Amino acid sequence: MTQTPLDQADFLDEARRTHAGAPEFLQALEEITADIWPVLEQTPEYRKARVLERLSDPDRIIRFRVSWMRDDGSVAINRGWRVQHSNLLGPYKGGLRFHADVSESEIRFLALEQTVKNALTPLSLGGAKGGSDFDPSGCSEGEIMRFCQAFMMQLAPFIGPRRDIPAGDINVSSREIGYLFGAYRAQTQTFEGALTGKDTGWGGTCLRAEATGYGLVHFASLMAEEAGRSLDGACVAISGAGNVALHAAERALKYGMSVRALSSSQGALAWKTSASQDDIERIKQARKNRNADLESLASELGASWHGGRKAFDIPADVVLPCATQNELDADDAAQLLDQGCWLIAEGSNMASTADAMVRLRETDSVLYAPSKAANAGGVAVSGFEMAENARFSAHNPDDPDAELKRVMADIHTLCLDHAPSKGDYAAGANIAGFHRVARAMLDQGVA
Repeated sequence: MTQTPLDQADFLDEARRTHAGAPEFLQALEEITADIWPVLEQTPEYRKARVLERLSDPDRIIRFRVSWMRDDGSVAINRGWRVQHSNLLGPYKGGLRFHADVSESEIRFLALEQTVKNALTPLSLGGAKGGSDFDPSGCSEGEIMRFCQAFMMQLAPFIGPRRDIPAGDINVSSREIGYLFGAYRAQTQTFEGALTGKDTGWGGTCLRAEATGYGLVHFASLMAEEAGRSLDGACVAISGAGNVALHAAERALKYGMSVRALSSSQGALAWKTSASQDDIERIKQARKNRNADLESLASELGASWHGGRKAFDIPADVVLPCATQNELDADDAAQLLDQGCWLIAEGSNMASTADAMVRLRETDSVLYAPSKAANAGGVAVSGFEMAENARFSAHNPDDPDAELKRVMADIHTLCLDHAPSKGDYAAGANIAGFHRVARAMLDQGVA
């Protein structure tokens, strides 16, 4: 029986039946579908090849058990995943996150988003994501190392420099990448670029840790400039206090902005005027020492603590969500608009709920950029690291931040060029990324 392409309503109904247990994945798929459906209707060859249907399922989902030993000799068991979504544009590429709340649905949505995000860069990168429901909080250094070694024992057969190159994400920094790489090297007896985010002394690239946060603020600056405004003198509220949030805050200060808020899942840290670079360094050090309790740091930083509140509750001109997915809901969006916020750029993947995104996109009073465009600086610099590893030589540009800014400028232009209406960065990003993947799919046949 011949299968014919579905119309939009039938496609989404079928997707909801097929992926009923994956709400985050469905949210991402529905958002992309809404933006690219007019493209499908205008491009018969995409419909005939059933491009969207083929992209709505990953190439493969790898699930595995991770068994490891705690310091007290007891055995702990976690679940691990690697979702290899698409390698149409290059080897699979995307981060690993370790967090108690990680689920297969979350990893699937992240892999889909990564495919579109990577397609916005000029690099040859496919899309993937992975992680585990391992919670590193309260674990010793030895326990984290043993977990990483056990995780890599399961993952190693599926990755490699021309196959799949994981990187870091939530709770996976250069320390965890080091343990993972050491386990990969020992298991495969090869020293190759199978991971990015490594220390610069043994295969890493400069600016990788800073790239996502710095790139986010560069993108926000380009948005402001396009609208005839400037970040200089603007105040910014940033959710989160992890790698992306802190480097975004650092770069915001360089742009002349006042950093009014950072946050954690327990509450918000607010400054009357602005956090200083010294304040940011103090929080970085606390994170490094694994005692980054923002509430306990408040008085030392000259800030106030607001338990149970969000960074979005602190009035600001610019808001950069940098914590986790779906952190900015419809009520937050309404409050931000009422407070006069005029720019929102996502540093965390799919930071806004579906309802919040609709609210932000239907008003002309705020500039809004989705994560797949605004936070692509991290994967772009990972691509630089991959190229360096392939050459077995380091690339040390005179001004790596200027190189990052050029990449973000190219992505910014690409979004505007594909936007169906002026300033619609969300649709522009989805359409531009989809076009590149779809063309590769047609060129490579049914495979």
